[in-house]
Amino acid sequence: MLHDGQAAWVVDPGDAQPVLDALKTGGLRLQGILVTHHHPDHTGGVDLLREYTGAAVFGPARESVPEPLQRLQQGDRVQALGLQWEVIDVPGHTAGHIAFYCADVDGAPVLFCGDTLFSGGCGRLFEGTPAQMLDSLSKLAALPGNTRVCCTHEYTLSNLRFARAVEPANLALQNYQAHCEVVRAQGEPTLPSTMAMEWAINPFFRSTEPEIVASARAHDADMAAREGVFATLRAWKNTF
Repeated sequence: MLHDGQAAWVVDPGDAQPVLDALKTGGLRLQGILVTHHHPDHTGGVDLLREYTGAAVFGPARESVPEPLQRLQQGDRVQALGLQWEVIDVPGHTAGHIAFYCADVDGAPVLFCGDTLFSGGCGRLFEGTPAQMLDSLSKLAALPGNTRVCCTHEYTLSNLRFARAVEPANLALQNYQAHCEVVRAQGEPTLPSTMAMEWAINPFFRSTEPEIVASARAHDADMAAREGVFATLRAWKNTF
């Protein structure tokens, strides 16, 4: 949720009730809803929130999202709380997945990336191809290093266990895993991450690094040669 003390916007509300509770607690009025993709854990609360609050809904141009909504694609922009949010097409997890990026929210950029990028990982390829996901992640990796990465699931620790199996000598990854374990043990979220951290620790951003290439080939030499290191990593993670 984004808010200015009076008005609020929410991203990917899978369940309406926590949003309604937060609005009541904060004395906030819901103005808008941003949706990154069609999966029900991201859209399940949309209809009820629209009914209760009258909030406008913005979502992907090429996916089935509860109507009515304003459909968006690469290059479109949304004004929310006086901030300009740029829409980025990031297919891979789903065919029409989008992300929302603002260059300055309280002094630093913010990215709402849905299930495309996670801290230490990326989304499963339910509808897209490895090439599409790699291209989508490349778009996100080009954003500034201080971009706050607001993904939609707390998968960090499981992602980092996989990342350590792929790139065990990465010192930044070792330190980040230790930090995240402490944070989660205290009941706190690891998110948001930053783009700079993902450059340093995320194997799906680092699939050209020699140690990662070697690990992918050791895991499945035939697939690594045929479909590439990124595809091998994603298939490996599916069964890790």
